[in-house]
Amino acid sequence: MLIPVILSGGTGTRLWPVSREAFPKPFMKLGGEFSLLQRTMARCAPLADGRQAAIVSNREYQFKTREEIAKLPAFKSIQCTQLLEPAGRNTAPAIAIAALWADSLAPDATLLVLPADHLIPDEAAFQAAARQAAQIAQDGSLVLFGIQPTGPETGFGYIEAGAPLGASDARRVVRFVEKPDAARAAMFLQTGNFVWNSGMFCFRAKAIIAALDAHAPDLMAQARLAWAASQTNAAADRVELDAPTFAACRDVSIDVAVMEKAADVVVLPSRFGWSDIGSWKAVAEQFEADTDGNTTVGEAIFVNAHNTHVQSDDRLVAMVGVDNLLVIDTPDALLVASKDASQQVKEIVTRLKASGHEAARLHRTVARPWGTYTVLQEGARFKIKRIEVKSGQTLSLQMHHHRSEHWIVVSGTAKVTCDDRTYLVAANESTYIPIGTRHRLENPGVLDLVMIEVQCGDYLGEDDIVRFEDKYGRVG
Repeated sequence: MLIPVILSGGTGTRLWPVSREAFPKPFMKLGGEFSLLQRTMARCAPLADGRQAAIVSNREYQFKTREEIAKLPAFKSIQCTQLLEPAGRNTAPAIAIAALWADSLAPDATLLVLPADHLIPDEAAFQAAARQAAQIAQDGSLVLFGIQPTGPETGFGYIEAGAPLGASDARRVVRFVEKPDAARAAMFLQTGNFVWNSGMFCFRAKAIIAALDAHAPDLMAQARLAWAASQTNAAADRVELDAPTFAACRDVSIDVAVMEKAADVVVLPSRFGWSDIGSWKAVAEQFEADTDGNTTVGEAIFVNAHNTHVQSDDRLVAMVGVDNLLVIDTPDALLVASKDASQQVKEIVTRLKASGHEAARLHRTVARPWGTYTVLQEGARFKIKRIEVKSGQTLSLQMHHHRSEHWIVVSGTAKVTCDDRTYLVAANESTYIPIGTRHRLENPGVLDLVMIEVQCGDYLGEDDIVRFEDKYGRVG
């Protein structure tokens, strides 16, 4: 049984300000209808011969991920289990947990492990390579997908391929090389026996468990403890990993933990188009350029501008007399960078986090299990939000220590609980929630509820919420 396992844990700091901690890279859409995560799911859906799949992600993303699954027709016949991490611990613990899950599901399980944020336009070629990898993995080999280099790229790791493995296209792995400088990358390209390390794998569940036992026994033992402690939370489509035991897993990649040490590692050189979308420069390369080399997402005008990428969803951007730039415009943050410095964008996120700036974590519009809220304006002692609650959804029963709230319904009907009172508020009506009051907002209607919230108080941070009841499991 071939089971796709999608690793959806990266935050994509090089793609700020679109990718942020609360809305990471896998949920980004690159000028199309579907997100990177949805594209990955669609790409591997025909390979799930047992109609089983798993997505490993942070538990904070479980509701957004579930929405992504529900919107994808290709996944409607597949049982997709979410393996929810309380905190990111790198790829080795994630794969260890996925292997234990798959092994409990089917003793003959073979895993196809894929990052959620890669772009592969030629899906048929990828699927053919994946089926070949699954066949090779049946003898216990740990198969990596190597990408034939198209240039002396310094942003990828490399794999030196050795002797062929029988009659297949696979070859023994000689060594791994971390991201080289330009001179070494050019040398690797000339030798012809180096491929890029794609971070995609195929192996039997029992084989990777045995390899982890042999080369990272401490990690595998801890993963078993985490898996055993998580069973009380297991459901058909969701496993919340036990926080204390999983957090104790060593933070290490599967390459370092196993692949660089094991003897039965092979690489399958592949020629399908591939990009890990690791920078805004890589994003720009996915779009057709005009005669001056400019690319756009959204509305832009170029005058004497060359080799420049503009992304703007909400307003016109005009570029005059510029060259080799990246301009990424979002409602609350603007990035202007040289294409040659696109890898340095992650340093902005580091500085924002160090200063406690919310732009490292949140967009102006924030997704919640019940809908969204958008910060329209804020200042000293006030914040104004637009809140949209989906039909039939309910916010938690909660209380604030530092702020009061005024709610004005724009459309739909709100069901409001305020201490011991429960009442309806219709469009063009309002209500007031005093500081320290237990309250809840519900949408009992069939249409989305839209309202404006005006907060007033000494402190207006999102962490001033005490939850008493919550249908989404966020209490405590």
